[in-house]
Amino acid sequence: MIRVNTDAIMKPQRNIKLVTEQHNIPKPSPMPEFPMKEWSVKIYLLDQAGNEHPANCFTKVTYNLHPSFEDKTHQTFTEPPFTCANEGWGEFEMSIDLFTTEKGGKTTIFHDLNFQSPSYEVVQPVTFKNPSQALLAILRETGPIPNEDDSKAAVKSRKANDLKKKKTVYDFEKMADALTKLNEDDLLHVIQMIHDHKTEDTYTKNDMDAGEFTVDLFTMPDHLSKMIWEFLVEQKMVS
Repeated sequence: MIRVNTDAIMKPQRNIKLVTEQHNIPKPSPMPEFPMKEWSVKIYLLDQAGNEHPANCFTKVTYNLHPSFEDKTHQTFTEPPFTCANEGWGEFEMSIDLFTTEKGGKTTIFHDLNFQSPSYEVVQPVTFKNPSQALLAILRETGPIPNEDDSKAAVKSRKANDLKKKKTVYDFEKMADALTKLNEDDLLHVIQMIHDHKTEDTYTKNDMDAGEFTVDLFTMPDHLSKMIWEFLVEQKMVS
């Protein structure tokens, strides 16, 4: 079965490091057998060598703490390293929402807050689905982008994105999602449109063995984006 793999080059993955620190503080605890603690969690982006970088791929981070924190259960920070610092006596698992530069882009991870040692680090992978060229530029600072195996493709992509800013903007996230849901006939029709109307700046890859056709939506010319969008509207795949 042939399918349009619109996000094969749009799913870079990076590792993030969560650094937790804690120590006792001289305050009364509601549970005498458990001393009061001051603790903090910070988030860093790692490159391929494991070096720390500011996690500026995220626009904000929300920590969802134990319900006992009441009106402070959900705490949001907008500047790296997104330090969440609090006081308490109990250990618990928190969820952390990582918001990217994408509109509505959010990834949720889980982190175990414990007091077994004064400081500990946890590394977790994060996948960025259908990132914009702006986000890709940030991610390139810490490693290569999958399938972006030559600098020429990267230059073309950035050049096309600069031009795109001057043109009509479509919801490429919705477009990408809709394309993966088309039936085979409609999919072949879209692939033919791309072949017929793409420019030299359009990044495409046809993997016959895997049965995959890849296109970077952000590098398509405006008239092709318009054609595909209108076709998806006709098929009631987007609105």
